[in-house]
Formats: sequence, structure tokens, C-alpha cells
Amino acid sequence: MDLYEYQARDMFEKHGVPVLPGIVASTPAEAKAAAEKLGGGTVVVKAQVKTGGRGKAGGVKVVHNPADAEAAAAQILGMDIKGHTVHKVMIAAGAKIAQEFYFSVLLDRAQRRYLAMCSVEGGMEIEQLAVEKPEALARVAVDPLKGIDAEKAAEIVATAGFPAELADKVAAVIMSLWGVYDAEDATLVEVNPLVLTEDGEVIALDGKVTLDENAGFRHEDHEALEDKDAADPLEAKAKALDLNYVKLDGSVGIIGNGAGLVMSTLDVVAYAGEQFGGVKPANFLDIGGGASAAVMANGLDVILNDAQVKSVFVNVFGGITSCVEVAKGIIGALESLGDAATKPLVVRLDGNAVEEGREILAAAGHPLVTIVETMDGAAAKAAELAAAA
Repeated sequence: MDLYEYQARDMFEKHGVPVLPGIVASTPAEAKAAAEKLGGGTVVVKAQVKTGGRGKAGGVKVVHNPADAEAAAAQILGMDIKGHTVHKVMIAAGAKIAQEFYFSVLLDRAQRRYLAMCSVEGGMEIEQLAVEKPEALARVAVDPLKGIDAEKAAEIVATAGFPAELADKVAAVIMSLWGVYDAEDATLVEVNPLVLTEDGEVIALDGKVTLDENAGFRHEDHEALEDKDAADPLEAKAKALDLNYVKLDGSVGIIGNGAGLVMSTLDVVAYAGEQFGGVKPANFLDIGGGASAAVMANGLDVILNDAQVKSVFVNVFGGITSCVEVAKGIIGALESLGDAATKPLVVRLDGNAVEEGREILAAAGHPLVTIVETMDGAAAKAAELAAAA
């Protein structure tokens, strides 16, 4: 789960990371009141969206009095930034910046460890820095069992090339940011920029945090951080049904059992779709290894209610999951949906009780269901049906 900047700021403050005051506003009037509360002087009005490039899009404005803060908020609220509509702004206290730096710690899945990245050149997009000046971005491996202690923080600061007079200050902030990452079960904590003020303070001026939802059971307070209004309704429905679902932008709905099989199915459908004008998968949905008929029915219910979906490919290899249960789930879902089910289903079953499962589907004789024995053949049929819809 990605946090808004204001949520990251509050989390930083909770863990002792030095930050500037900030107040969230949903209306221009609230923005004016927030600027007044922060002293009536220079503040920054910042669009709260979960994407980068706010400044270039006009979503960050420096103003010098409450009236201008109100006017800036009026311009920013409702703005579209890379497909994200701005519903809130943060009114942040201004800072006199002497230098800008960059720091992040993230989960390095490929190496099965954490990775700290740090640079004395902050304020620009990290992807741009990595391409244009890779030598300016220090990358330091972090042992998950040890984390970032004083010794590791000193190594990060030295590798990044901070001058000796700043080393201790920056290292202290890095350790406090590690405290956020560790205590909150994050997969990313990023500060860009981390600034040195003219007063000699090191402050996290902008924060980005991604939390590991798999650790949500340890953090009851994390649920309150979810922006349920901005969530895709189908993804919210799938989450409530405990389904592993991710919405994509294609037209072939995908249901499979096991993440590996579903990923392979996405590739096969995309490849087959090239023959039919570039048809692509509409989602990732993994019903799991031991899915019951009820889980199968829930998955179909989610996908068939996606307006983008033109056909559905059910690809199941029965191991723990019996193909009989899958077949019953398909028939049960179609019966419960009734006339609301109008999209063709291509079903490929294999493995545990495959013959019995196919017999159940064949006996039902539902006009929307096509049984195909091979994965490639089923993918091609699903792409064909989607293209023809």
C-alpha cells in the first residue's frame, strides 16, 4: 500500500524523523486556514497524489501568504496528474534550503535483502539521476538481520560522498528513517529531497512510503491509511473476498490457480492476442492452490463485472484443487449471475479429476462455456472471442 505524502510525513514524525509542519486541506478555504495556522508566511501547497511529477504538472506551488495559498489550492484541487485526480493538498511550512540530497531504503527481491540508495544530489527524479549520473547514486546492501545501525549508516554516508561536517547529521536521519522502514513493515521508504537548511538542519522535506500489506495483521492502524474512496471498486471487492487480484488494461479476464500459472497465462494470452489486433489480459487473478467451488464463483463474479472484459480464460491445473470443484464453481457462478452473465468463458482444465471436471461442464451445456484441452489453444480462443465482441 502506497501512502500519500502527508501520511508519510506523519509517520516520519511518529518515529523521530525531522520534518516540517504540514496540514492537509480538502478545500481552498481549509488551505487558507492552514497557511494562517502555520504563521501566515511562506508555505508550499502540494497536491496529494500517489504518483511522481507533481511539480512539472503544476501540482506544487510556493506561496507567501494565506490568500495566495487559497488561490493555489483552488488551482490544484481537481487537477489531473497522470490520471490521478487531486482531492487533497498539503500545506507545508517553507524551508530555506542550502542543499538537497536523496535517500531511500527498499526491498531488493532479486538479492533477497534490503538496499539503501543515497546521493548528495537530490531533488530530481531518481530514475533520471540513475541514468544520467549513475556514479552519483550510492547503492549499499543492508542485511535484513542487522538493519541500519550506526556503522551501516556511516558506510552509506561515506559511500555517497557526504562531507565530514555533515556525515553525523545525515547518518542520524538515515537511522531514524530505517526505524520507520523496520517498525512499520515497509517495502520502501524514500526521501527526495532530504535537505540541509540554511540553519544547518537536515530535514526530510518529501516522503514516500510503501507498506507491506502482508504484514497488515501486525498493524491495525494501517487500515486507517487506506484511501478506500480512490480504490478501484473491483480490486476492493476482490480484496474483501480474499482474492489475489490485480486489474490490468486488456480485455481477456484471467483466472488461474497459483501465481506462476497465472503469470504464464498472462504471457500466453498476450502472445496469442497479437493475432487478433493486440488483445491483452484484463487482470491477474489467482484463486490459490486449494480453491473451493465458492472461491471459483467469487473470482468469476469479480471478473464478469468488469466492463473491460470481453471474454474469460479459466486456466486450472488440478493439484490440491480438484477440477470437479472448479467445474462446480463455474456452473454455480453462472447460475447465480443468471442473465447478468453475458461474456464467453474458455475453460482449460488439467490434473486432479480433470475428466470428471470436463464431464460436469459438458453435461451442463452452458452456451457461454467452451472447453479447450490445451493452454495455447484456450488462450487463442479467448483472444479470438474478445476481439470479436
